[in-house]
Amino acid sequence: MQQLASFLSGTWQSGRGRSRLIHHAISGEALWEVTSEGLDMAAARQFAIEKGAPALRAMTFIERAAMLKAVAKHLLSEKERFYALSAQTGATRADSWVDIEGGIGTLFTYASLGSRELPDDTLWPEDELIPLSKEGGFAARHVLTSKSGVAVHINAFNFPCWGMLEKLAPTWLGGMPAIIKPATATAQLTQAMVKSIVDSGLVPEGAISLICGSAGDLLDHLDSQDVVTFTGSAATGQMLRVQPNIVAKSIPFTMEADSLNCCVLGEDVTPDQPEFALFIREVVREMTTKAGQKCTAIRRIIVPQALVNAVSDALVTRLQKVVVGDPAQEGVKMGALVNAEQRADVQEKVNTLLAAGCEIRLGGQADLSAAGAFFPPTLLYCPQPDETPAVHATEAFGPVATLMPAQNQQHALQLACAGGGSLAGTLVTADPQIARQFIADAARTHGRIQIL
Repeated sequence: MQQLASFLSGTWQSGRGRSRLIHHAISGEALWEVTSEGLDMAAARQFAIEKGAPALRAMTFIERAAMLKAVAKHLLSEKERFYALSAQTGATRADSWVDIEGGIGTLFTYASLGSRELPDDTLWPEDELIPLSKEGGFAARHVLTSKSGVAVHINAFNFPCWGMLEKLAPTWLGGMPAIIKPATATAQLTQAMVKSIVDSGLVPEGAISLICGSAGDLLDHLDSQDVVTFTGSAATGQMLRVQPNIVAKSIPFTMEADSLNCCVLGEDVTPDQPEFALFIREVVREMTTKAGQKCTAIRRIIVPQALVNAVSDALVTRLQKVVVGDPAQEGVKMGALVNAEQRADVQEKVNTLLAAGCEIRLGGQADLSAAGAFFPPTLLYCPQPDETPAVHATEAFGPVATLMPAQNQQHALQLACAGGGSLAGTLVTADPQIARQFIADAARTHGRIQIL
């Protein structure tokens, strides 16, 4: 078994002491040991600031955009290596495409935006000169420039490539180096991509660093010129954002955490309309892509009371056809969760929902003794969503969604917003007025509204 090394202060380094293991999601085989104990986080930050930051700041926005494009092309040429590692995480080829080529596509997108819309300079005048006096002798203009610190990216396990690259692109375009701390469960894939970037020689020394294992005391060494981004569980994120040094120095902290996303069926839709079939396909796709391990996956299915049984029957029929197993086998449509710990967590959350009054329509129970971290597609039903707060607050991060009835369109909107702020919401309707009203009222609690 190999140890997964970190890339800090310009060198590959292995920690010492207690290790965590990364297991193959399908076979359960132990693949990697991971620890960062004993590594000097203060020195790693200082190296990034002294080497990477000045080099990136000296580049114009156009040069940084060109760097992003070059890195994207290089990673695309090596994608098959990443697909091979991604299979260890339980992902199908289609799942891995979203993570690997979707992430690389993000680099291309930011490269294009930078080359088209940003100046060939290190300063970005954001607007025109604003007169502040009658005679025009006093005026102001907003100008954007780079911070002198480092961006610390603490990432989730579900998108080890895309999750890193979507943060790296604006960080580098903004002229800052990054220290990446991937989730341990899939860190081998992130490490492979970072190694490819480092070996390419396409980015300045110190522009990218990687911590495989715990971030240790890194946050204690940050100051007001640094930034932190976090993607993961709400509990961990809340703990980190109140870390004493983060609070004392007002260090910018951006968090993306649990999200009870919904898919709403408009009250105008009947089972014989194409929108009904579209709704069923969308829910099943969102439940099963990456085995439901997506921040934007549908967790709450909100439908008119009269259509609960029709929707339930249609979903069960489609979900029963989903072949779960080793993605290397032909015909498999859904792979495993990332590891046994995640499978146990999903089972615990399902049990919480059942204890709160939800009912099982399909699935609901994993074989916790099996080597592979498989969890069956699971459809729950909540008959009283207004009296069941757990259904709007408990996210089972797997192929699990809960069906619930709405008395009318206004009630459906209230249920959609009961998630307390969601990354994504989807409405399926053929009525433009229903769509308009949903957007007007639901947008304030959703990061993205999709109308189908």
